[in-house]
Amino acid sequence: MEEARQIVTDIQKGDIKPIYFLMGEEPYYIDRISDFIAGNILTEEERGFNQMVIYGRDSNIEDIVSNAKRYPMMAERQVVIVKEAQDLARTIEKLVDYAENPQPTTVLVVCYKYKKIDKRKKLHKTIAKTGVIFEGKRMYENQVGDWIIKTLKSRGFGISPKAAQMLVEFLGTDLGKIDNELQKLQLICPEGTTISPEIIEQNIGISKDFNNFELRSAIGEKDSLKAHRIINYFAQNPKDNPMVVTVSLLFSFFSQLLQYHGLADKSKGVVAKQLKVNPYFVSDYVTAARNYPMKKVSHAISLLQETDVKSKGVGATNVSQGDLLKELLVKIMN
Repeated sequence: MEEARQIVTDIQKGDIKPIYFLMGEEPYYIDRISDFIAGNILTEEERGFNQMVIYGRDSNIEDIVSNAKRYPMMAERQVVIVKEAQDLARTIEKLVDYAENPQPTTVLVVCYKYKKIDKRKKLHKTIAKTGVIFEGKRMYENQVGDWIIKTLKSRGFGISPKAAQMLVEFLGTDLGKIDNELQKLQLICPEGTTISPEIIEQNIGISKDFNNFELRSAIGEKDSLKAHRIINYFAQNPKDNPMVVTVSLLFSFFSQLLQYHGLADKSKGVVAKQLKVNPYFVSDYVTAARNYPMKKVSHAISLLQETDVKSKGVGATNVSQGDLLKELLVKIMN
């Protein structure tokens, strides 16, 4: 996030490089940087003759180099954006000759999504000297909640930790997908609004009461009635609440709880850092640890592994996923 912001800041200051090679598993910032370059280096009048978009599947390295070597028409620069450049993975190293001596009046932007070039090879080393290499790394689930909070803060909005966690559990770690939902909320809510679980429920369709976050909380508190209500809701709405996600999140929760039991220092800051959770949620682990000693936590992890196997049809034919979850809940909480 900071690296992407720095690239944008440098361009705004006039520090424009001849090559931007944008690569990596997370496409969100690749799109953001390339869109910024497309919209800001040339004026609207200059773009007609001096900005082009090339797609990797429809071209080759020779075509790209040929276009990059052209001179701009009635402008200081031209911009050449290569989208889906990963389709040229087999021949991408051929770009090294151009990278060694890039056209100073061309800004070549290569969007190499879901992959990355080998740092040991000449192309990577050459572009690192003459241009900019950006790697978009996929965020871990425990990092996305903080990303949501920071992103909304930069746009003049707030969000409660619980609401951020609801979005992560419902939308996963796809930053593009999450940002689409955030932009919808920004259109609905006045600037300065702190987005709550109620706003999420009303506008995105995620139940604030019947979701995996609330299930995890109910199990940690040993609130059997609440946990069974949520499981019953999941059983009635299996498409919106896939069992594989529920089991995965509970497995992660009990694994973190096992780690919590093993910590010598259980202060809030240390727990948050070691378990890689927002400090807001540390109290959930303190409560769950009182209700589930280490032996019970280990047993719960075994039960979750067993349920995962059963959900795939091994040793539990003709058993609904709702029934499997109800059985799991009884065994964990007893």
